[in-house]
Amino acid sequence: MSLNILFAGGARRWPDYRAPLEAALKAEGIDADLDTAFPPEAVDYIVYAPNDELTDFSPFVNAKAVMNLWAGVEDLAGNPTLTQPLTRMVDSGLREGMVQWVAGHVLRHHLGLDADIVNPAHEWKPRLPPLTRQRPVTILGLGQLGAACGQALAGLGFPVTGWSRSRKSLDGIDCLSGEDGLAEALHRAEIAVLLLPLTPDTRDLMDASRLALLPRGAVLLNPGRGPLIDDAALIAALDAGHLAHATLDTFREEPLPKAHPFWAHPRVTVTPHIASDTRPDTASEVIAENIRRSEAGEPLLYLVDKTAGY
Repeated sequence: MSLNILFAGGARRWPDYRAPLEAALKAEGIDADLDTAFPPEAVDYIVYAPNDELTDFSPFVNAKAVMNLWAGVEDLAGNPTLTQPLTRMVDSGLREGMVQWVAGHVLRHHLGLDADIVNPAHEWKPRLPPLTRQRPVTILGLGQLGAACGQALAGLGFPVTGWSRSRKSLDGIDCLSGEDGLAEALHRAEIAVLLLPLTPDTRDLMDASRLALLPRGAVLLNPGRGPLIDDAALIAALDAGHLAHATLDTFREEPLPKAHPFWAHPRVTVTPHIASDTRPDTASEVIAENIRRSEAGEPLLYLVDKTAGY
C-alpha cells in the first residue's frame, strides 16, 4: 500500500525538495505518493516548515508524524492542534554547515582578521595572536549542533567549556550545567557561542546581568536563536566597551529591519541567517529514514519533547 506524504514546506521549496525526497524514499524502499495537496484524512506523514500556510493539524486524523525541516521547533511545539508526534531536523548538512560557520567566525575573532581585511589607511601593524590553546571558548547549548561545534573547536586546540540545562559528558568539552555552571561558563568565555533552543527559559537569557559575566573584551556569536539575546542590553555592553564584538546570524525579526541599530554598529557583524540552513539532499535522507522507522515500528529519530519545547 502506497503512503501519502504531504509536503507542507512552502511552495518555493517544493521544486528543490521533490526530486531529493523521491530519491531518498526510493532508496529506503518506501512506496509513496509525494505532493503538496491531499485530502487531510488521506495523509500519512507531513513534511513541514513553519512558514507554510498550514497551521491547523486537526484535520489530519490519520497522520503518523509531522517532520519539521528546521532544527528549531519553537513555532510548532506549542501548537494545540498538533497532536501527532513531531520530529526536528538534525542531519549532516545542518551539522557541517553550523560547524563551519562557527569555526570560521571563532577563528576570525581569535586571529583578529578584521584588522587585516579592513585597513583603509594601509597601516603595517604586525601582531602576534595567541595560540588556540590560550583562547577559552564557551558553547551554550550542547545538543547535536552545539556538541559538534564544541568538539570541532577542541580539535583545533581551543579550551572549550560547554553549558546545557542537564549535565552532559562529551569528549573534549568541559561540560557544566545549572545556574552556577552558567555563570562559570560565561566567566571563562573569551569567545561565547549561543546554540541553545528557544524556550521560555532561554528567551532573553543573555540579558545585562549575564552579559556582564563575560570577561571584558569578549566576543559573542549567535547562530542559535535571535531572542536568546536582549538586543538593547547587547548594544549597551558593546557601547561601554565591555564586549569587543558581536557576530549575529539570527534575530528577533527576520529579515533584520534596515533601521535596526545592529546594521550600523561598528562592533556588530550581521550575517543573514546563513550559519546553517537545511539542505534538501541530506534532509530528505533523514525524513525517509524516519518514515521507514515509523512504518517498521521503530522509534523516531529526533523526536521533540513538546513540553520542553525541543
